[in-house]
Amino acid sequence: MKGSSMTTHMGSITIDNEVIGQYAGMVAMECFGIVGMGVTVKGGLVKLLKSDSITKGIAITINNNKLTLDFHVIVAYGVSILAVADNLISNVKYKVEEFTGIEIEKINIFVEGVRVID
Repeated sequence: MKGSSMTTHMGSITIDNEVIGQYAGMVAMECFGIVGMGVTVKGGLVKLLKSDSITKGIAITINNNKLTLDFHVIVAYGVSILAVADNLISNVKYKVEEFTGIEIEKINIFVEGVRVID
């Protein structure tokens, strides 16, 4: 189990990276302008991930008890990518730090594609 550990006066707490990724993915999907998570597959095509495999679009790195999150997202056509990225960073940083109690050092956003939504 890869995860992040912290020690309190009552004992040790370990949070699996999959849990952090699942929560961060759910928070990201709530953000305006995010259509979904995406991964680049063979031939440079981008695959939109379903909600049950959302963690494949998020890479989690823990260094000195600080998190670095890499999001591979697909954004809605016609929205400002800068506005979407700023919204995603602020929401994820606040909610994941509240949820886990672990400081987020960096959030990287990789826009894998643009999609028209109905």
